[in-house]
Amino acid sequence: MYDRIGALPASRTDFVLESIKEAILYGKLKPGQALVETDLAATLNVSKTPVREALKTLAGSGLVVMSPYKGAAVRTVDAEMARSVYDVRLLLEPEALRRAAALGADFAEARSALDDTEDLARRNRANRRFHRALYAGCGNPLMVQILDGLRDQTALITAAGWGVSPTWEAEDAEHRAILVAAEEGFGDAAADLLRRHVQTFADRVAEELPDVVR
Repeated sequence: MYDRIGALPASRTDFVLESIKEAILYGKLKPGQALVETDLAATLNVSKTPVREALKTLAGSGLVVMSPYKGAAVRTVDAEMARSVYDVRLLLEPEALRRAAALGADFAEARSALDDTEDLARRNRANRRFHRALYAGCGNPLMVQILDGLRDQTALITAAGWGVSPTWEAEDAEHRAILVAAEEGFGDAAADLLRRHVQTFADRVAEELPDVVR
């Protein structure tokens, strides 16, 4: 059911956490789908304990919702969630990129993350890598930590937006323009391009997604 990517995490709990997270982010577990501990444990060949701990962690990061009556389920993305996440990104991510460019950060990881595939899971992974590589060299560990904390929810929103209307060809061209400006040290220009890139996607998904899912 779950494809493992890269090396196996150090602990069984990490393995379970990453397996369920990837299944959510890349569409194997659908928005609103119930997450039954016994079923997940059987699929992953583990006991229910690491599954229970993984679901709690995923609830904390915003990928899972937990109800005392209904149990755990994959979070369903709505416009309110998208607006909240992208509001914070628009405040921090362009500024982080501007600082990274001003510091002469190495954007080789961002260039290696450029990917024109039409496979949703691979595209989503590449998108996560690209954006993190833009802000990772900003020189402010707290800013990086805050943006890292939004990565999972951003990936969930991105997958939902692409599921309604794939726009990754235009976004790939925008990524390349942002990267050229950053690599050449034009931090203000790179930040402006990134801001427009994020805002355009945020506006589109906010229009396409339901207002609030309860």
